[in-house]
Amino acid sequence: MTRKLEGKVALVTGSGRGIGHSIALKLAGEGARVVVNDLDEAPAHEAVQAIREAGGEAVACIGNVTAPDFAERFVGTAVEHYKGLDIIVNNAGYTWDSVIQKMTDEQWYAMIDCHLTAPFRILRAAQPVIRALSKSETEAGRRVVRKVVNISSVAGLFGNAGQVNYSAGKAGIVGMTQTLAKEWGRLNVTVNCVAYGLIKTRLTSGEAGASTANIEGREIKVGVNPDLLAAMERGIPLGRAGTPDEAAGAVYLFCTPESDYVSGQTLLCSGGLTGI
Repeated sequence: MTRKLEGKVALVTGSGRGIGHSIALKLAGEGARVVVNDLDEAPAHEAVQAIREAGGEAVACIGNVTAPDFAERFVGTAVEHYKGLDIIVNNAGYTWDSVIQKMTDEQWYAMIDCHLTAPFRILRAAQPVIRALSKSETEAGRRVVRKVVNISSVAGLFGNAGQVNYSAGKAGIVGMTQTLAKEWGRLNVTVNCVAYGLIKTRLTSGEAGASTANIEGREIKVGVNPDLLAAMERGIPLGRAGTPDEAAGAVYLFCTPESDYVSGQTLLCSGGLTGI
């Protein structure tokens, strides 16, 4: 094992399950100490336990990324436990679909708050910490490159019928990525984005409407109609949906030293799919 992230401190939102879980395990497996986050205690602690059993280090920060106090608490957990902050992965998210004429304000703001406002708050809270660390490293004659990886979607790049809220949020994170790459370059921080296509998780694998995810007391229907899923997979040049581990690999690329001169970019992790 290369352990290219030895000693780094990583924050990963939504890492108790799905893609985030795979990202947390991947980063930890490469030596990073990880702050795991989930809405619910059980999956967060299970992820922490999985990392520790594999020989890594992790702590949990439970809570909804949209809570006004979450960002400071999340960043504070990294500083308190590990005295540093090197990698931020804004991954937490879900969908709440409807055509525009039937979409409520609640649905709209839920997606914007989760996919755009929450990453903004986390990065805003992290800036003073990163600035102080960068200043002390510069004064000591050291150069440390830090990494931000935001998660977008093909829906954010190309749009998707029934997802005006989700698509808007995921398009916004691309703009945030490009802006922060310009603002934070002087702090030796690269800021990049991974846009996922169809990845098989609990939100996509089940039959549409057959199960739900509880988000802050809301029962959100999840899953995709099997016929639609099959049609979507046929449209992917690689002929299949991606796995959470493959999705994690794309994030890892932006966290490695080999990508230290790559910033402000959006990488499609979609099996070759370039539109919807």
